[in-house]
Amino acid sequence: MPSLPVLLSASVLLGWALLARGAGGGDGGGAGPGGGRRERDASQPETIEVLVLLPRDDAYLFSQARVRPAIDYALRSLERNGTGRPLLPPGTRFQVDYEDSDCGNRALFALVDRVARAQGAKPDLILGPVCEYAAAPVARLASHWDLPMLSAGALAAGFQRKDTEYSHLTRVAPAYAKMGEMMLALFRHHHWNRAALVYSDDRLERNCYFTLEGVHEVFQEQGLHTSAYNFDETKDLDLDDIVRYIQAGERVVIMCASGDTIRSIMLAAHRHGMTGGDYVFFNIELFNSSSYGDGSWKRGDKHDFEAKQAYSSLQTVTLLRTVKPEFEKFSMEVKSSVEKQGLNEEDYVNMFVEGFHDAILLYALALHEVLRAGYSKKDGGKIIQQTWNRTFEGIAGQVSIDANGDRYGDFSVIGMADVEAGTQEVIGDYFGKEGRFEMRPNVKYSWGPLKPRIDEARIVEHTNSAPCKSSGGLEESAVTGIVVGALLGAGLLMAFYFFRKKYRITIERRNHQEESNVGKHRELREDSIRSHFSVA
Repeated sequence: MPSLPVLLSASVLLGWALLARGAGGGDGGGAGPGGGRRERDASQPETIEVLVLLPRDDAYLFSQARVRPAIDYALRSLERNGTGRPLLPPGTRFQVDYEDSDCGNRALFALVDRVARAQGAKPDLILGPVCEYAAAPVARLASHWDLPMLSAGALAAGFQRKDTEYSHLTRVAPAYAKMGEMMLALFRHHHWNRAALVYSDDRLERNCYFTLEGVHEVFQEQGLHTSAYNFDETKDLDLDDIVRYIQAGERVVIMCASGDTIRSIMLAAHRHGMTGGDYVFFNIELFNSSSYGDGSWKRGDKHDFEAKQAYSSLQTVTLLRTVKPEFEKFSMEVKSSVEKQGLNEEDYVNMFVEGFHDAILLYALALHEVLRAGYSKKDGGKIIQQTWNRTFEGIAGQVSIDANGDRYGDFSVIGMADVEAGTQEVIGDYFGKEGRFEMRPNVKYSWGPLKPRIDEARIVEHTNSAPCKSSGGLEESAVTGIVVGALLGAGLLMAFYFFRKKYRITIERRNHQEESNVGKHRELREDSIRSHFSVA
């Protein structure tokens, strides 16, 4: 979490930059959405200054090295009129500058420093950041300065509140809440109404926390029940505790963690007899869909056979992949460019790479309409409004942005089609704009009806064939009853003692977890991402 001195430093820099706008900064700052001027001929060539805020660290799937080839490809497509119609005046060029955003305050500092160096002149477009804690302050400043901001990140539920501080943000990748809508449609398809959310939380970037926050918010709005359990997978995992939590709770489990952690949880569940159809597990993997095809359970170790059996009860939620000829060409060019920079990996094109490519096209479409209406590239509110509530052709297929500036999400569910071979394939698809979930034909479910579990109290029936006695004395049956009652009482006391001793550590851990959850909400409020994952 950012310390108080860092936040104060950010405030000082912001204030100084605002004062440094100068006479040359007449770019409509503070005009707000819809504010603008009719002053420029739409036929005049433009120089569009773009500031890209992404990490230089290649550990991120959205690093500059991975995304830059996609942005370059989109710009070349605009220059050669690859969109099918001229969008911008002849001679219009894009001046793209890249700054390291990291995943914290560095993105804000980079934006402020750039404006200060330019004596108040601001970029015409901001692309990124992706990380929630980096995007939040930049999005607020973009709204204040009337700058359009397009990102394939900022996916947390809090960013959907566009009426005030995030008014100039358009999200060109499906937000976590859109995935929550997909899970809601899936649950309604199967007539389920309860779920356990099990996720990893590193307390830093918190990708899985924000992912399942999207599910929680959608479920909460529709009256579905959720419970939550989190862990730090960078430390030793207590797999038995995770399994006990699931056994004591819901039959449908939605998980988010690394592939290796998911495998460990599924192996533990399998060893506790939970993969025979009484439970169903979902794993959310939106970023690296190619790693969850055939053989995602396989590691080449002694546990492969067990893992293959366990994964028969696991379904993976990922983005729906569409293929068209242009996408294949795009993928090959991106792969070639990335490999030249020394990066070798299986999945060169992920949702971030696609998203930033499509962001350039979307901005060009919106700018074209704003210029044609007599406004200028500095009318950020007008431009951002033109990016909302529209559909256009992206690199992988149609892209639809809703009336709130968030992209609809199309998702697929991957399941094990052949338990013997361990092969996995798509068993269902969700189409976000229509809100429709479709199962593929001839799908066989590994789980049973999964009716809500009812914990039935044990009922002990006592039968006694001895005749009743009318005498007031203590007969044999009465003495037996007293002895049995005493033994039962002593047994219950001993059981209670050992129960408390055995589960004391678990109870303390969960109490500590609840206390840390209160701290998480406080952190999120302080960072003003506006999270409402109240149960996590």
